[in-house]
Amino acid sequence: MEAFGLLLQGFTVLLTVDKLALMMLGLVLGIFVGVLPGLGGPNGVAILLPLTFTMDPTSAIVMLSCIYWGALFGGAITSILFNIPGEAWSVATTFDGYPMAQQGRAAEALTAAFTSSFIGSIVAVLLITFLAPSIAGFALRFGPPEFFAVYLLTFCSFVGLGREPKHKIVVSLALGFLLAGIGMDTVSGTLRMTFGSTELLRGVNFLVAVIGLFGISEILLTMEERLALRGHAARISLRVVLDVWKTLPRYWATLIRSSAIGCWLGITPGGAIAASFMGYNVAKRFAKDKESFGKGRIEGVFAPETAAHAAGTAALLPMLALGIPGSGTAAILLGGLMVWGLNPGPLLFVEHKDFVWGLIASMYLGNVVGLILVITTVPIFAAILRVPFAAIAPMILVSCAIGAYAVQNAMFDVWLMLGFGVLGYVFKKLGFPLAPLTLALVLGSRAEDAFRLTMIGSGGDLRVFWSNGLVGFITTLALVLLFWPLISSGREALMRAAGRLRTA
Repeated sequence: MEAFGLLLQGFTVLLTVDKLALMMLGLVLGIFVGVLPGLGGPNGVAILLPLTFTMDPTSAIVMLSCIYWGALFGGAITSILFNIPGEAWSVATTFDGYPMAQQGRAAEALTAAFTSSFIGSIVAVLLITFLAPSIAGFALRFGPPEFFAVYLLTFCSFVGLGREPKHKIVVSLALGFLLAGIGMDTVSGTLRMTFGSTELLRGVNFLVAVIGLFGISEILLTMEERLALRGHAARISLRVVLDVWKTLPRYWATLIRSSAIGCWLGITPGGAIAASFMGYNVAKRFAKDKESFGKGRIEGVFAPETAAHAAGTAALLPMLALGIPGSGTAAILLGGLMVWGLNPGPLLFVEHKDFVWGLIASMYLGNVVGLILVITTVPIFAAILRVPFAAIAPMILVSCAIGAYAVQNAMFDVWLMLGFGVLGYVFKKLGFPLAPLTLALVLGSRAEDAFRLTMIGSGGDLRVFWSNGLVGFITTLALVLLFWPLISSGREALMRAAGRLRTA
């Protein structure tokens, strides 16, 4: 009951004209930030952070957090309409969202993405509201072994649960790990695979790679297949929105599973990227018709969007309660708190109740207003598909180039984006999946750092991954998923043998 009282107090702090205006401004800016490939929530918050230094802390954090919520919603727009992930965690949304748009179901896919984003975020906010003390204590148990076990679980789920040929998944993962190793080794400080290039010292930025792999390669494929002469027709009505909402009870298990995965990986923190891929793979695993995934199944939009947004929201909990940022955006907000003279941690909930509960109240209101805003503007985004692709393709190409350049203000990244576009085109032609490559490129360096720190701490003893119940459970689950195809085939062989014995 105390949480309810504090939450109501937070709403009284939030419900003023100036803070509501800042919230709306933040949401609109965030949607545009999410739509522009390469910019994304963390960069958008970082760019606009200096504008808030003259504001009071509550107004500033409300505006910045609403930019984040808007970017979370907006990241799905280009993923579904043009197969260009607006955010790295939107990659999994393209698997079924873009095929739905090709089938003339763009409005349905967008509505599904926005609705599941809202559900995932609200579940995470409820978790923050009522379980903050116990969740904060759980997060303190995570060290390098636990972090590596979470990353291992994500990689193994791709190999074990993926429907593509296993050797192609492994090749894609291996290439991603190789690319992730370019640049300066964060543990030893030595340079790796830079070949004397100063541009490669900072490594390969995953947003640049994602824009090329998915955006540029899709333009090349569309031009080759001569599908670019006219855009896909799309119509939108309130009936479409209501029809999508009517299907939600049918997918209640997927929504609950994805929300749980997202909250777990957001708090630990595994991150929204890992959550989106894991949510998608788990939904595919539990589906009766697995072959329909990747061909325009609405459940393939619900699962990654719910997981990603639950993770993105839950990442704010360890930042507020412990001062440990669970995501890039949370790290930027952490810096803002310190500039405003606030020290994140358990005492923040005691010394600055108005600030903390005003922020939590803005999470509720910002997501509700954000959902209404994007749902009502779906016709604008869906109407883009009516424009002939021959006219829109140059705009997409320029947008991709601007996004790639904006990541680090480097022309080299534009050329790198084009190179990844060719690589993505070749992979698609040869039938190699791009998702494992992207996942390894994004999480490979983090997994390597966690593994090496673990080995340094344990003296090279691999038994450290079973040194306690938490890390042991995660590691064992990862290995089970890795060898799940062998386990399944062995079980089927035993059942066939038992059947032959019974008939004999």
